[in-house]
Order: sequence, then C-alpha cells, then structure tokens
Amino acid sequence: MILISIFAITFCCLIIWKASDGFEAASEYLGRNLSEGVRGATINAIGSSMPELFTTLLFLFILKDKDGFAGGIGTTAGSAIFNGMIIPAAVILIVIFKRLNTAVKVSRKVLLRDGIALILCEIVLIFLIGGTTLYWWHGLILIIMYAIYVFYMLYSMKSNQEGAGFESNDGNNQEDTDEDTDEESDSFLKNLFTLNLQPIFVKKKFTSVNSWSLLIFSMLIIGAACGLLVKSCEWLGDALNIPIYFIAVILASAATSVPDTILSMKDAKKGNYDDAVSNALGSNIFDVCFALGFPLLLFTLINGPITMSQETLVNVSELRILLLILTLVAFVVYIAKSEMGRTSAFLLLLIYATFTLYILGKAFDSETANQVSGLLSTIDFYIDQLRFWN
Repeated sequence: MILISIFAITFCCLIIWKASDGFEAASEYLGRNLSEGVRGATINAIGSSMPELFTTLLFLFILKDKDGFAGGIGTTAGSAIFNGMIIPAAVILIVIFKRLNTAVKVSRKVLLRDGIALILCEIVLIFLIGGTTLYWWHGLILIIMYAIYVFYMLYSMKSNQEGAGFESNDGNNQEDTDEDTDEESDSFLKNLFTLNLQPIFVKKKFTSVNSWSLLIFSMLIIGAACGLLVKSCEWLGDALNIPIYFIAVILASAATSVPDTILSMKDAKKGNYDDAVSNALGSNIFDVCFALGFPLLLFTLINGPITMSQETLVNVSELRILLLILTLVAFVVYIAKSEMGRTSAFLLLLIYATFTLYILGKAFDSETANQVSGLLSTIDFYIDQLRFWN
C-alpha cells in the first residue's frame, strides 16, 4: 500500500504539472498588462498556487474537521516553506548552471515589498489562530488580508507604457503556438491524454475567450488531481501509521508546489529574476491567506466551527511558528547581499533539508525533534498570553 500511495502521489505531481502549464499560459495572457514583479506576485502566484487551494479545500471536505484542517494547514505552510527555500535556490542554480549569469540580482524593492508583506501575514496567522475552535471569521480575516495585499499591488503598480509585460512575451507565445501548429497532425485525443491543453483551446492566438476556457478546464483537471492527492496522502498516513498532517507537510506541499517551481525557473531562464522570486513570495502570501482562509471560511459556514484536538492544536501552532522563523531566516539570506549566488542557494537548501528532517523526526517521535518541539511550544505559550480575546 505504501508503494501504491507513493506512486499515486507522484502521478498527481505529473498531472498537476502538465495541467498547470495551460493554466499559467492563460493567466499570463490575462495578466499581460501588469508590470514585471507585480505580475509575478499576483497573476503568476495565484495561477501556480491553485493546487494548494484545491488541496486544502479537499482536505477539509473529504477528511472533515480537525484532520482536514491539519492536512490543509500542513499543505499550505509546508508549501510556503518549500517555495521560500527550494524555488529561489532552484532559480539561482539554473541561472548558474545554464551559464546565463554568475548570480541572481532581484530588485531590493520587490524583496522588501513581498518579504515584509509575507512576514506580516504569518504574524497575523500566528496570533489569529490560537484556540481549539476555528470560526468563519478566522477565514474571512485571512481573505481580507490577501485582498488588501492585491489592492496595494495593483494600486501601486506603474503602468508599463512600453507594453513589455506581454509584448516581449508575445514572440515567445507565438513561438509556442507555431510549435504547436507544426504538431497539429497529432490528434485531439493525444493532446488531451498528454494534457497538452494549449493546442486544444488556442488554435492560432490567445484571446480572452479561449484564455478563460483554457484556464477553467485546467482548473478542473488540477482539482481532480488534488482530490486523488488527498486520498493518496490519507492512504500513506494509514499505511505508515502516522497522522496525515506529517504527510501533508512534506509530500502534499511539495507536490502542489511543482507549478510554482516550473514557472519561476521559466522566468529565470528569460532573465525575469524579479518575477521568478516574487512568484515564490507572492505564492506564499496566497497560500497563507487565501488558500487557507477561503476553505476555512467555506467549510465553517456550511458545517459550523472546527474543533481541534490537543495534538492537532500543538502541531499546527508549532508549524506556524516554525514557518515564521524560517521565513525570517530566508529573508536575511535574500537581502544579505546585492546578489544571490551559490552560497545563498546552498543555505536555502540546507534550511529546507533541516526542516524536512525535523518533520520526519517529529512523525517518528525522535528525541531531538521533540526537544525542538518543546522549544516551539514554549514560544507559543508566551504568544498565547498576548491573545487577549481568548
């Protein structure tokens, strides 16, 4: 059963990856008028974070109540840590190994804007969810925070007068379309079977109609894959006799972060370093606020408040604190130098490896992991004293 579950999770990764190609192509066209950096933090981030939203939603509605919420926050928080460490490291390494540049230089304004916004959202998440019971207004507050972030991004965006946001990519899109045109002899069924969705919906060029059609159909495919991903995580958790929370933090989060990674690497190859990194940070803000807030709001409005067990509350509290600590460490790595090179990539990979070892140690009751857990619980105890509304 373990091998079947792992195979199913891998299969879900592939489906999400392929379907996300179509979603991202459509969302890129629809967001063509946004300036660089803003597009990465909004359109690209939302598009590539759809798997986290669907997975969290399905965790709640399939597993119900405390197990569903633990799986959901495990996916979103784990994905945020993956995005913050693995994606920037992958961007740096692909730029270096492809010999595109010796380092990655990201606008300090982009790093400060998205980094500070992410840290603020994580602080609010820590203070907001502190009791054993979760209500609809918890989810609403998280959604409002994301709405404020998006509003600020759009309001402060400078219009790209030269149209570089899409005009510069138009040749790329046309090149892709020409390649697809050369392969039009391939049957409709083959494209559908391989999830090569763009040639199915976009015959010659992108329009608003075919872009929305491609986007919606891609969302349906991603949603179906996320449903299988949730069940696969449940099977694996049962087979290993460990809570699904730990499976979600490592495997589900990594699986749903595949589109973010692919998109950022594509941007890096084009030299769009601001978009490559802001996509990762913007995706984290989306995950923490909307991908967690919307399912929480919807589930509690339909089924009433969620009551968490003490074990779930401890795990969730520790993960939120750990997420903030690792985000702060990663932020220091981002801004420590004017450029990020091999050393920065190594540090980010080391941070994520340490996090993974901690989660595995916690799942199998390691003494060292339990000591770290005790420290995080102590921090949460002092934070709880500041929650005057409890």
